[in-house]
Amino acid sequence: MTYLLALDQGTSSSRSIVFDEHGHIVAQAQQELPQIYPQPGWVEHNPLEIWHTQLATARQALASAGIHAREVRALGITNQRETTVLWNRRTGQPVHHAIVWQDRRAEPACAQLRADGHEATIHSKTGLRVDAYFSATKLQWLLDHVPGAREQAERGELAFGTVDSWLIWQLTHGQVHVTDVTNAARTMLFNIHTNQWDDELLALLRIPRALMPAVQPSASHFCDVAPDLLGHAIRVGGVAGDQQSALFGQACFSAGMAKNTYGTGCFLLMHTGDRFQASANGLITTAAAQPTERPEFAMEGSVFVGGAVVQWLRDGLHAISSSSEVQSLAESVPDSGGVMMVPAFTGLGAPYWKPEARGTITGLTRGTTLAHIARASLESIAYQSAALLLAMSRDAVAAGGAPVSELRVDGGACVNDLLMQFQADLLGIPVVRPAVVETTALGAAYLAGLSSGVYGGTGDLSALWRAERRFIPTLAPARAQELMAQWEHAVRQATLD
Repeated sequence: MTYLLALDQGTSSSRSIVFDEHGHIVAQAQQELPQIYPQPGWVEHNPLEIWHTQLATARQALASAGIHAREVRALGITNQRETTVLWNRRTGQPVHHAIVWQDRRAEPACAQLRADGHEATIHSKTGLRVDAYFSATKLQWLLDHVPGAREQAERGELAFGTVDSWLIWQLTHGQVHVTDVTNAARTMLFNIHTNQWDDELLALLRIPRALMPAVQPSASHFCDVAPDLLGHAIRVGGVAGDQQSALFGQACFSAGMAKNTYGTGCFLLMHTGDRFQASANGLITTAAAQPTERPEFAMEGSVFVGGAVVQWLRDGLHAISSSSEVQSLAESVPDSGGVMMVPAFTGLGAPYWKPEARGTITGLTRGTTLAHIARASLESIAYQSAALLLAMSRDAVAAGGAPVSELRVDGGACVNDLLMQFQADLLGIPVVRPAVVETTALGAAYLAGLSSGVYGGTGDLSALWRAERRFIPTLAPARAQELMAQWEHAVRQATLD
């Protein structure tokens, strides 16, 4: 049997999964990653804890699988995107905590870039909006606020990386400084047309080029793990940011194929092939995982509050004692009774981009119960995702393509049958849940397997993908349109000044 090891470094935990060549999980291990909140709006991680938890889970997964590292053909890495690490090249020590993708401290710098008229240039080169979400202004903040950092950077003494680069540096004892195109594409410093760091953007943000890692295709030979770490030198053959890795793990390899990850937030990506396609509907364009040197692209939209609305029902309203209870509570009523929940706890993301929006519940009557609110809360995840997919389909049709014909789903909340059926009803297309829902780690394993010869091409991977359940629309299209119109009305009420 051939084995592949995936390191899945996420925002709240580090995990490692051993897969066999058929994409089945053999063993896995997970450790929680502590969150650091220095002040409101700031989120940090200790980079050394990222590394130590990730290494520990890799060792645990191999032990649980009962295999030696020499039996692993290749290793893949997938990671939380945009999180920014800056470290000393000689000592390997971080100069500051990692600034996490959720962190908003760099918003004033972004506002200045927008005010100075740079947004159009940045968007045309990177496909991104100017936002503190991305790495560039986080790195700029570190250079400006860590004593001596800018001077050290200009002397070539520091290295910048997203989490994948930091892990590879540690896995090679500081011998390799590299990233892949999907992670580079989330920095706001990478030209996704040329697949290179952009000198104009580096100069604009005063980022010394010496900080930047080399960039490779997502399936390529990045390095070999130092033998003393896992017991044998394993080829690192695949790297991709978590959402692009999930798109790959869902076998969405061609234009028009789409997946939605239902986690704390929701991340919807649609492959657009080798064509860079700008959105007219509030989405961003990003690099898809690239098995070769040929650029591949995806459109992406993010829902800020997805499964987190269930946590709010549990911890805020105390309507349920555990998240698993929400489906039965919601199913105790036939519908939401006209209640609409817009969970804009931290504003609204794509396609609305309304940071000032706040959560609202509308349509309340004397007959409204907690069950109606629970159902409306669950349905809000589907409404937000439907708004994203409809926006993507409009962009696809405008570019001469076809609307999305099927949505593949993963993430923790995709196990909720009520939510998945309502999603299919709103969209009017099948919603398909795969047999293996750990698609983020699976994508990294597949990329590693491709570059190491386990698989002959993406056709082999498509043949491995299996559906566990297909949710077929049962709602009349006119009724679905009516419900979406009610949702959009509720969104307008949530965004009133």
